[in-house]
This record gives sequence, structure tokens and C-alpha cells, in this order.
Amino acid sequence: MLAALELVTAFGHVSARAGDQLLITPAAPLAGVRETDLIFVPLDATALPPGAPGESWLHLSVYARRPDVGAIARAQPPAALPVAAVTTELAPLHGQACWLGRGVPVHDDARLLRERALADAAAETLGGGAALLLRGNGAATTATSPGLAVARMWLLSATCQAWLSATASGPIRTLTETEIDAWQAVEGDLLPRLWRHLRDDASSADAGRNSDRSM
Repeated sequence: MLAALELVTAFGHVSARAGDQLLITPAAPLAGVRETDLIFVPLDATALPPGAPGESWLHLSVYARRPDVGAIARAQPPAALPVAAVTTELAPLHGQACWLGRGVPVHDDARLLRERALADAAAETLGGGAALLLRGNGAATTATSPGLAVARMWLLSATCQAWLSATASGPIRTLTETEIDAWQAVEGDLLPRLWRHLRDDASSADAGRNSDRSM
């Protein structure tokens, strides 16, 4: 789905908590990943198993701090790069952006998170939030399931695009605390609806492409 939504290129990964392990996509382009390619990593790992992406350390760090997190998506939405370069926090400008949190922090270190210490620092920046912008290095989103983490990544991409458009047009007006509360109150109903829409829309597009190839 991340590949279909053009939120990843050759890089990106998704993980899910699985008991005392996490299940993660391999260090390979996501468009070609299949179920048999997935890799188990112990949550108390001191070294990564062969084939696991180097930034598995970020996933391990977040899971260790956040028992509420069941899945993590890691991607490079194109609009996330310029936003993370010019602000320290992405404030919500529209209602659905509130499902990313009251604001999305920017981790101010562009190094790859392939060491535990670097990953721990990024996890600290995320804190209790649902999304994180990584300056020069894309973004990460969390959720209770992989589908919702992907939906949040799409939403983060759209929010970054809206922020860039708004700031180019003039002074911006962020949502008030009351408005944020109102939108977060309906997140449990509406974020899964967004995921179903993205999934079904991608499935329809795949079916159309397969039909075109057979003609």
C-alpha cells in the first residue's frame, strides 16, 4: 500500500508487534515484498537478524517505550522533506490532521537511524505522539495496526502538502485546542474508514491495471 500510494521508493518498512517479537518487512523495495519475506525480530534484540532493515532499531525503540503501539510505518512522503527542513513542528491546519496528534514534532537529526542510540533519540522526540517527521530522512507513523499506520502516513503526506500550500499563500491559521479536541473525539470511527478507502481504492486501481494488461 505504501508503494501504491507512492509514499516509498526503494526504501521504507512496516512492522507489527507480535508478542515478544516484532514482524517487519525486509530491507527491500516494498512493492515486491511478500508474506514469506517478513522477518521476526525479538523485542529485546541486541543485534538485528539477516535481512532486517537497519532502521529496525527505531521500531524496537518505539515498541519498548510505547505499549499502546501495535504497528509502525516508515516512509518518505515527498512533501515531508521540505516541511521538516523549515519547521520544528507541523501544526494541524485541517480536521483530519488532528489524527496525527496535536502537532507532529520534527526530529532534528538527519542521520540514518541504524544505531540504537540514534533510534532512541528519535523515539524520545516522538514521545507519546502518533507521527514523527525526520529532518532529511522522511517520516514515521504509529497505530494499533499496520493498516492504520499506513493511513496515518498518507494523512501525514497530505498534511505536509497542505502546510506547504498554506505557508506559500500567506500567514497560516492553525486549529484551536477546542477544534482539535472535537476532531480527535471521532478518530476511532473515521481513521479506520480512511484506511478502508485507501485500501479499496488501491485494489480497484490494481484491478484496472491488470485488466489493461490482459487486453
